[in-house]
Amino acid sequence: MTVSAELLETLTQMPESLQQEVLHYAKYLNEKYARSQTEEPPKKRRSGILKGTFVLPLPDNFDEPLEDFEEYM
Repeated sequence: MTVSAELLETLTQMPESLQQEVLHYAKYLNEKYARSQTEEPPKKRRSGILKGTFVLPLPDNFDEPLEDFEEYM
């Protein structure tokens, strides 16, 4: 038995409300498939792209509270 024939047979045995749900899901799958065919795959990340942007060692006052927060402390 082909998939189409089995699907049709199963659908005819379902009540109307379930047939409506299957129809909505089938439309959703068609839209999702169409979108995936037109979109480009996401670009892969490159490792080491931020290398050298952080300065080490940290300054001596790194752990000191900030002046902006003095009134809260």
